Amino acid sequence: MKLTNKIGVMVESFGLGVREGLKKAKDVGADGVQIYATSGEMDPANLSPQARKELKNYIASLGLEISALCGDLGGHGFQDITANPAKVDKSKRILDLAMDLGTNIVTTHIGIVPDDRQSGIYSAMQSACEELSQYAHSMNAFFAIETGPETAATLKTFLDSLTTNGVSVNFDPANMVMVTGDDPVQGVRLLHNYIVHTHVKDGIRLREMDPKDVYGFLGHAPMSHEDIAAQASSGPSFRELPLGEGKVDFKAYFAALQDIGYNGYLTIEREVSDQPEQDIRRAVEFIQSFK
Repeated sequence: MKLTNKIGVMVESFGLGVREGLKKAKDVGADGVQIYATSGEMDPANLSPQARKELKNYIASLGLEISALCGDLGGHGFQDITANPAKVDKSKRILDLAMDLGTNIVTTHIGIVPDDRQSGIYSAMQSACEELSQYAHSMNAFFAIETGPETAATLKTFLDSLTTNGVSVNFDPANMVMVTGDDPVQGVRLLHNYIVHTHVKDGIRLREMDPKDVYGFLGHAPMSHEDIAAQASSGPSFRELPLGEGKVDFKAYFAALQDIGYNGYLTIEREVSDQPEQDIRRAVEFIQSFK
């Protein structure tokens, strides 16, 4: 097996801000970057057409591409029908920004897809994602749902219910290993028609858990990235670990991606670390060892 995929890095993983994170991504040997675009300087509302052009040119001047933007708005995802109109609108604006910056992919969490397809939560999520799917499809673009909160089989059933593939998948094998205990290799094969972006991350599951305790659920606590990071570093249920130190079988995982013809980015995400640059450098080297 010889990987030909480009290597990306989540800029926020460095903890240095956007501009310094971009420089560091180039320095560690990445081909591209993924950037959060939900608040602060990267909020679409804070980027004029001129600022977008300048940022795109700056990224290109570093010899980098944008593999995707992250448009994860947290909270309950799209489970709350009363909050969905504003979230859907903002998600569209993030996709508009992505297109202006030269990528057609926005990754996101939509909330845990419930098993009960007759529930009001399922209906609310389906309605919001159908609108987003059609919007993205009209632009030849994708909102990519990150794997992990539910099994691959449940996610596929949900995606199959939408009328276009404008909502697809950002495949994260570690989330599956750490939270649901699902098999990433089988997940790749099951979701192969939908995978448009991937994260490269590793971890281990310490005990069985309710995904609601990690990702939140309407009527329970909302999803918080800070809370997830705290759980991943010192919680009782799972640990995020440097690549190769967890339970993701990367040889089998990369082979599965090759088998389905995936030629997109392998984007490194390191959410928990007191030495992110060192871990990310090693992650780049780890992926390069398969090339």
